[in-house]
Amino acid sequence: MRLRIPLPTLMAGVVAGCAATATLLPVPALAASGPASHPSASARPAADAGSAAPGPLGAFRAADPSEDLAPAAKPLPPALLGQVVMGQPAGTTVQTAPRPADRKTPPARPGSASRSATGPAAAGAQSCTPADFGGRSGADLVSFVEGSTPDCVSTLFNVTGTDAGGIFKEAKMLTVANAFQNLAAGYTGDNSTGILQLVLFMRAGWYVQSYNADAVGPYDAALTSASRAGLDAFFASRHWTDVTDNNGTVLNEVLVLTDSANLQGSYLGVYKQVLNSYDNSYNAFPKMLKSVNAVLSAPLWRGNWNPDFVKAVSADPAIGTALGTFALNHKDLLGTANSYLDVNAGNDLGRMAGDGPAVEAALKDQVKAVLDAVRITGVTGPLYVHTAYQANTFDPGQCSYYGICDLPAKLTAAVLPNQLVCDNRTIQTEALSPADLAAVCASLRGEDTFFHAMVKDNGPIPGQYDKTLTLAVFANQADYLTYSWAIFRNSTDNGGQTVMDPTDPNDQAVCVMYQKSWNDGFTANVWNLNHEYTHYLDNIYDMKGDFSTEVSVPDIWWIEGVAEYESYAYRGTTDTQAMSEAAKHTYTLSTIFQNTYRNSDSVRTYPWGYLAVRYMFEKHPADITAMLGHFRTGDYQGGYAVYNNVGTGYDADFDAWLDSCAGGACYAAGPTALFDQAVNGATVTLTGKSVQTGPGRITAWHWTFGDGGSSDQQNPTHTYASAGTYTVALTVTDDTGRTASTPAPVTVTTGSGGGTTLPTCADPRTDALGRNCSRSGLSATAGHLDYLYVYLPAGTSTLKIDTSGGTGTAYLYYNADTWASPSAFTTSSTNPGTTQSITVTNPTAGYRYISLYANTDFSGVTVSTQF
Repeated sequence: MRLRIPLPTLMAGVVAGCAATATLLPVPALAASGPASHPSASARPAADAGSAAPGPLGAFRAADPSEDLAPAAKPLPPALLGQVVMGQPAGTTVQTAPRPADRKTPPARPGSASRSATGPAAAGAQSCTPADFGGRSGADLVSFVEGSTPDCVSTLFNVTGTDAGGIFKEAKMLTVANAFQNLAAGYTGDNSTGILQLVLFMRAGWYVQSYNADAVGPYDAALTSASRAGLDAFFASRHWTDVTDNNGTVLNEVLVLTDSANLQGSYLGVYKQVLNSYDNSYNAFPKMLKSVNAVLSAPLWRGNWNPDFVKAVSADPAIGTALGTFALNHKDLLGTANSYLDVNAGNDLGRMAGDGPAVEAALKDQVKAVLDAVRITGVTGPLYVHTAYQANTFDPGQCSYYGICDLPAKLTAAVLPNQLVCDNRTIQTEALSPADLAAVCASLRGEDTFFHAMVKDNGPIPGQYDKTLTLAVFANQADYLTYSWAIFRNSTDNGGQTVMDPTDPNDQAVCVMYQKSWNDGFTANVWNLNHEYTHYLDNIYDMKGDFSTEVSVPDIWWIEGVAEYESYAYRGTTDTQAMSEAAKHTYTLSTIFQNTYRNSDSVRTYPWGYLAVRYMFEKHPADITAMLGHFRTGDYQGGYAVYNNVGTGYDADFDAWLDSCAGGACYAAGPTALFDQAVNGATVTLTGKSVQTGPGRITAWHWTFGDGGSSDQQNPTHTYASAGTYTVALTVTDDTGRTASTPAPVTVTTGSGGGTTLPTCADPRTDALGRNCSRSGLSATAGHLDYLYVYLPAGTSTLKIDTSGGTGTAYLYYNADTWASPSAFTTSSTNPGTTQSITVTNPTAGYRYISLYANTDFSGVTVSTQF
């Protein structure tokens, strides 16, 4: 199956865009996704002229690999762009805009469970709903917050409306702030007292109030004073500087709280102490690294829009000097997993230099020193780009001194030097050869003809501009992440993005892409080239208005589905994942017609969008014509009515069509690359299942294994030197020279060279597993259980659970519906010792439950999940 791209929170003004990888985008909710709410002007820090302040940071959370589409967008304003590209530790992200919860919180673990480092309530079964918090006050509220898990309290970042008002009125915030002060004075260096939950509650309150000011009411000097008193007590305690993960877990949130409460100017000394204390010994403590980064990504970024912070820095610019010293002294981090720390320091330094004449005079030499110490390209590129972009944006008067005037042009010349004008398209590229450029141009020209024949348009929609397009193609994802945002002002927590506003006569549409290292079936390996170009064409010829107008009704089935359908049909290749999904009959057509970016994961959006669009073209083309007739005039309600009024009328026929489709009727003529995989330790066995549709036969197979190895066997085996997830790609060729390619991820938990197990799961809740990750050091005494859980996204085909290592005998149990145990399981593995394995096929989306039962005492066991 082809790798897919999932969906994050969308930004206002987007047009359906380039394929992406996962994380949350810092943007208001779209009309189609529920009502957007905006903070009152008084709820935000003061902003520089022409640069709106970024909003407070929300909850930290594990990056969700089930979500990774980013739509296209208008260019982001500098303040928001700087926050979007701020680095976080691998596997984590931070919420930067309201996002209604689309998952239920997993139930509390049974009372017999005892493994968690999350505070006094970890083993309880306490309820966690907005009403549980909103219905309490005073000591009862404090006790309930302290008795909740951090995971539970973090759900409060998503409350809105009456829930927001019931939970976060100032009187309740004052109660919790005073409780925080009481605990902070005797802070123990860990969360044994539940102090973390109080801090999270306060952070959530400041965050929610900024977006729901009318419902929550104003926050005034009383709350600011109470917050400061608690923070002062915390930073006066003995243990806040402990270099341990237990302290880091709490300290990270407390440092962000200084920013949430807009008290950045009061804690410059604390921030300097954190930065100056860091050395490479911290690298052994991931939570302490997060704490250092909390200073960089929250108060030292957002504080620049707070007049009190700017005044404090002007009086004492030493914090800026500390940033410059940090950036210069820790260049050894660049190119490592912790490079985000050094890059963020440069990012903040460049921004801070624009905080007025006094700060500029004190810091401009620091900025220049950083820029002069690194190169634009190579491992130092990210530090150069972040420092230069912020300085060029916020301290433009010194651009000549810094050598960064017209920075986008300078970066383009350095990393996108090759160009080809292809009719109304300009292709700028880092590494495409002249032959590849010509092939990309030919592909786009051919797609024009194919698209117009498919949708039967009457030419460009009047009032839609962007008649020319720039396609920027980076050589790889790393360079895309480093340079694209600073040149094109797009968010880069994705796999590419189209930046356009077709309603703006001065806009220049840009589609930013990158090449894959393996054969993805696109011309010159330009990831999703034809899918993305379809989005551009759709917005010129089919969809009047900007993206926020387009998605005012549920029409994502068309926006993403037609791009998928065009991409596969034009290239004459089979959508193998859509064929696999068709056989499952997961969704009715009437359900897919209601797709939005909020209610649909990548599987429902892409393969099911493809299936819906293909079915409608084949069985009901008149409905498509009628729908587009409305869309082309901006009548989205009328277009929606065309298919919404069908109701369930096509569902039965669609269901029967799915059987025919999966049975071969929807396979493209020629070869289709298919394969199965089986992993045993470090070795994967690959079995070709490719099919030929129509005349001819498959005569050649070529595999790439994602680690530099390859094979031309039909059914190869391959052994990996290190544990990890690799992309295996199969390309098949038939006797007429036609080819087809399919990639798929392969995960091995060990390596032939003694590689390590899968990385530690990133979720802060220690009983949470995730995709292709592990938890180690598990233990229990005889007769007791260690409970864990995992969230499975829709479309998961196989869940594999393994345990290994340690001593004793640990049985493995799995339950799809409730906490697993020897008396409540659907699948188990009960071998002697600690090596167990369970494989679950075609599980449905949602929380699934796992346990280790101590047949005898066990310790040091590692459990891993792959899906």
